[in-house]
Amino acid sequence: MTGATTTAETALPLFLRALPLVLAGLAGCTQFPELDYRAEDLDPYAPYPALVPVEPLLAQSGQSRVTDEDAPALRARVAALRARAAQLQRTTIDSDTRDRMNRGVAR
Repeated sequence: MTGATTTAETALPLFLRALPLVLAGLAGCTQFPELDYRAEDLDPYAPYPALVPVEPLLAQSGQSRVTDEDAPALRARVAALRARAAQLQRTTIDSDTRDRMNRGVAR
């Protein structure tokens, strides 16, 4: 009986050998995204973009763009987002249904 093998002993290595082929096949079935950018569309003789100093850009970032008139709209948006977050955190299955499902699994 030392040379005898069971089907469970030979099935696992066969499965592991087939797994890379299955994964490669699944990867080949994915949809490749359409790309709008093509290298042929570039002008090889176009000038480089102009470099600008960073200081004016940093100065602009410090300026507030939110005004007092924007406050009510922002508060309304915050309230709507908090309500949506609370709704997403609720349980979707009530306790009676969950108990019934657990009893069905325990059988």
